[in-house]
Amino acid sequence: MSFELLAEDAGARRGRLETAHGVIETPAFMPVGTQATVKAVSPDELRGLGAQVLLGNTYHLGLRPGADRIARLGGLHRFMGWDGPILTDSGGYQVFSLDHLVRVTDDGATFRSHLDGSEQRFTPESVMAMQRELGSDIAMAFDQPVAWPAEPAKARAAMEQTHRWAKRCLDDERAPGQLRFGIVQGGFNDDLRRESAQTLGSLAFDGFGIGGLSLGEPKTLTYSMLAAQTAILPRDRPRYLMGVGTPADLIEAIARGVDMFDCVLPTRIARNGSILTSGGRINLRNHRFIEDWGPPDDGCDCYTCQRFTRAYLRHLFMAGEILGHRLASIHNLRLLVRLVGQVREAIGDGRFGKVVTLLRDQWVHAPLP
Repeated sequence: MSFELLAEDAGARRGRLETAHGVIETPAFMPVGTQATVKAVSPDELRGLGAQVLLGNTYHLGLRPGADRIARLGGLHRFMGWDGPILTDSGGYQVFSLDHLVRVTDDGATFRSHLDGSEQRFTPESVMAMQRELGSDIAMAFDQPVAWPAEPAKARAAMEQTHRWAKRCLDDERAPGQLRFGIVQGGFNDDLRRESAQTLGSLAFDGFGIGGLSLGEPKTLTYSMLAAQTAILPRDRPRYLMGVGTPADLIEAIARGVDMFDCVLPTRIARNGSILTSGGRINLRNHRFIEDWGPPDDGCDCYTCQRFTRAYLRHLFMAGEILGHRLASIHNLRLLVRLVGQVREAIGDGRFGKVVTLLRDQWVHAPLP
């Protein structure tokens, strides 16, 4: 593993992360392939729209089809037909999102499978073992987020649990060529966030996830907590803000020194008929698009915008045609990948300080009809 910091400008960073399956130029947005697929988009299409790295989920893949089965079938890259880098989340987020099905102890978490109700035990060691079987390029440590608003005592307990689990993840066997990222937590308290960044930053992880944000708290608090941790985390290792992916969030996080992102938003809203545009988010089911012969987003270079109209996409969604999901997903993913690519170039050229003001005007204050 090699992470090289190539440029810094107005708090933003441009870097280069080498992995066993290729280089990731940062800042980078990672499309989410929870179940070994980015919904409605093929690996070749993802390459074509500029995706460098994909994300898979250990919890979901561990339940179905099973990490051991994927290993027998040649590993996750071969299984899903993607030859670039893959990052696997550890399942820690499911401790939060499936809390009605989870029992947490010092040793780990016991899940009731959302598929069949069977009992599943996840520990730091078992999570790292599954990620070794999957053969991902970046494996995340097991962590415990807390929901907004979390009482300080609850946030501290979850943070300290995360720290103990992180050390056990590091002590576990490392897969050849696999990088390991710790995850900082701390709830929504500045002091806890700083403490977590200090504790995790002192450990020999190859990079760091910043978890437990954008869980319902005000955006101003999100950015404050984020800045508190990036100011402390080691400068020479990549920082990954987990589960965040609106254009506004990407811009604000990059300005605070974040290198990597993932989010289900671009494909999730696409399946509901919404796309991100330079003028804000629009719902293509709206009647005003019924005879709109313009492209989905003026100035976008994606396949969807070069070939089809808003009127056609509206027709697909109103008719229940799955092509609408695919075309909207391709556009939304390309918009985010292109946005971080433009920001990456601006950082490298020393223009981010000037460009960020324009980007904030365009995205942070864009209307959301």
